[in-house]
Amino acid sequence: MSSFSIDEVLEMQKTLQERYKGRWEPIGPETGKNKLLWMVGEVGEVTEIIKKNGHERIMSDAAVRAHFVEEMADVLMYYGDVMNCFSITADELGEAYRAKYRRNLERW
Repeated sequence: MSSFSIDEVLEMQKTLQERYKGRWEPIGPETGKNKLLWMVGEVGEVTEIIKKNGHERIMSDAAVRAHFVEEMADVLMYYGDVMNCFSITADELGEAYRAKYRRNLERW
């Protein structure tokens, strides 16, 4: 199985946006806030799975795990939409992530 990349997420979200043009809010800075709010809602669904099942069932029960991973994918889909709304590239995110990582290595 190949690695899953941020570039792939962004392209897949652009494809979905094009397919549902006119039915979904258009991608752009003016809708970025709404996409972020939808993403937070999905994070809430992930949190509910953890609260209701605990980490043990997520790790051992295939159905619970599948539901958990599916909701995590929903979070990632909206994350990609937010990145697309603000024209954040995978390279730009990678640079910021690496810089933050380096700062965190020295933080404590």
